[in-house]
Amino acid sequence: MDQSGSEGSAIGIDLGTTYSCVGVWQHNQVEIIFNDQGNSTTPSYVAFTNTQQLTGEAAKNQAARNPTNTIFDAKRLIGRRFNDPFVQNDIKLWPFKVIAGDDDKPKIVIDYKYEEKQFSAEEISSLVLTKMRRIAEDYLGSTVKNAVITVPAYFNDSQRQATKDAGVIAGLNVMRIINEPTAAAIAYGLHRRSKTDRERNVFIFDLGGGTFDVSLLTIKEDVFEVKATAGDTHLGGEDFDDRMVNHFVREFKRKNNNDISESPRALRRLRTACERAKRILSSTAETTIEVDSLYEDIDFSSTITRARFEDLNMDLFRKCLETMKTCLSDAKIDKNNVHDVVLVGGSTRIPKVQELLRDFFNGQELCKSINPDEAVARGAAVQAAILSGQRSEKIQNLLLLDVTPLSLGVGTKGDIFKVLIPRNTPIPATMEDGFTTIEDNQTSISFGVYEGERTRTVDNNLLGNFRLSGIPRAPKGVPQITICFDIDENGILSVSAEEKATGKRNKITITNDKGRLTKEEIERIIEEAEKFKAEDDAYKKKIEAKNELEHYVFNMRNAIEHENFSSKLSLADKKIIEDITEQTLQWLEDNQLASADEIKFTMEEFEGICVPILVKAFQDIVDVGARGASSSSFEGILNNVLSMSSFSGLNLE
Repeated sequence: MDQSGSEGSAIGIDLGTTYSCVGVWQHNQVEIIFNDQGNSTTPSYVAFTNTQQLTGEAAKNQAARNPTNTIFDAKRLIGRRFNDPFVQNDIKLWPFKVIAGDDDKPKIVIDYKYEEKQFSAEEISSLVLTKMRRIAEDYLGSTVKNAVITVPAYFNDSQRQATKDAGVIAGLNVMRIINEPTAAAIAYGLHRRSKTDRERNVFIFDLGGGTFDVSLLTIKEDVFEVKATAGDTHLGGEDFDDRMVNHFVREFKRKNNNDISESPRALRRLRTACERAKRILSSTAETTIEVDSLYEDIDFSSTITRARFEDLNMDLFRKCLETMKTCLSDAKIDKNNVHDVVLVGGSTRIPKVQELLRDFFNGQELCKSINPDEAVARGAAVQAAILSGQRSEKIQNLLLLDVTPLSLGVGTKGDIFKVLIPRNTPIPATMEDGFTTIEDNQTSISFGVYEGERTRTVDNNLLGNFRLSGIPRAPKGVPQITICFDIDENGILSVSAEEKATGKRNKITITNDKGRLTKEEIERIIEEAEKFKAEDDAYKKKIEAKNELEHYVFNMRNAIEHENFSSKLSLADKKIIEDITEQTLQWLEDNQLASADEIKFTMEEFEGICVPILVKAFQDIVDVGARGASSSSFEGILNNVLSMSSFSGLNLE
């Protein structure tokens, strides 16, 4: 698909672990788009009930009463294998069920409309992306197809591929996958653009809900060059919440001799209270945790101080410092030569994190001039505008030079990892190296493609397997084979190999054989996503019809209670309207699953009985000349009813 933005505005999406955000370049600036609740960020939650699928705040708000079917943290699963130690650890904490699917791919198991369903992390993420797309479309008033999506800088190849797949399932043309700290640097650079051409070293500290990244960039005029990046794709606010939850689980057991660790509902309610307490502790020294009937009708109340919270998480905070040292070392820049330290991500609001950062940079003030929740989406929106051909002096000359976060290479004889593209190499990049056969008359070679920093291949992450056939028979060591690694601007890798004598060649894009969705699976999921859209639209129509009928019935009740009208209405007619009003309200109560068409049919029956009675009574009032103030008041009530019915065209004068 063309990336020129011919299909409307291109948007930037920060697909977060806990919250997501969307922005667009409009009116020569980035505009963060608020959701229907008036918030700039939307919970990355998806829920399934017996009647519908929910996304965002609607999903999070019902999590406590529907914990096993409310999915969050999909970003912590995406692109990972089920047996990944991080996944195994998270499964112990999640209220929803995760099982091993084909090729060790994690599958989330839920009950939806009384049936068991299985979803991949890509599918869940695609529903969040669809929600963000619709938020943008409602704001822009047009269809959105093109998007830039951000990922943690330390996401590996399979995680990037999986995120791109999620975008495709959501109906998006993913123009680019860019790193979150790099996106934040763009937002910061534009915000603080200096008229001087002095080069500035900017350190981005991005601590979000589930991931942690740091990047060191140099910014000079319109050039943003990433020097190095480092991070932890499993460190963030969720982990701080986990520590508090475990602390209070132990306290509850100690006080009440009850273990709530096997109760998803109790854990969900406790987690919500802990998340709230964590936020409060950023501005106060102590707060209270209170959950009514937490478990077996036992109320739970406790206090936690900021000092206690910091003690529970101090090892995680210090882990951040080690990652920072690695990044500075790779960039070959001393911390004293860093001009700006920029805070990104909601977890940077934690006072202890800021204190440790200031101490590390010898008391340097931290940059808080951009909203840490919005910075990544702002940068993504800028990149989307550039790729879609926006003509703006502010951005048209902007050049982004990013790096690959992990070393890429092949497995060689003796289980040795041979690096072709070292970590922190600027991308896009192409590197090649020469290899040969290790056996006489060998006609094909096979090798694994890996990413990581360890010497042995077994200790690194296998991205995929490559095979080149048709090599002429020759003594070992004679054939000359060139292997080429090409990594694109999305950080996604292609590998090719060529035998020099014959020109025999093969090329593949690494698709992570162990877990990536196939083209057929993506197409199937897209079809299912269309069903979700149809179900969402049908549900919306049903709710609108239900609200319309309820409003109509209540207006009718008000009409028959009007003083002038009541005296002109026969007891029999009044009894008819009262009975049908109560019957209709009871029907709504008893038929929660009724379709929009069924509700509309009920409304037609209701008005077919009531409206002729109202019109006749109103005409009686007119005939006896009772058109005073009270009659005018009644006319207003009657018009409220009639304006919603098929009788609205009647002339009541």
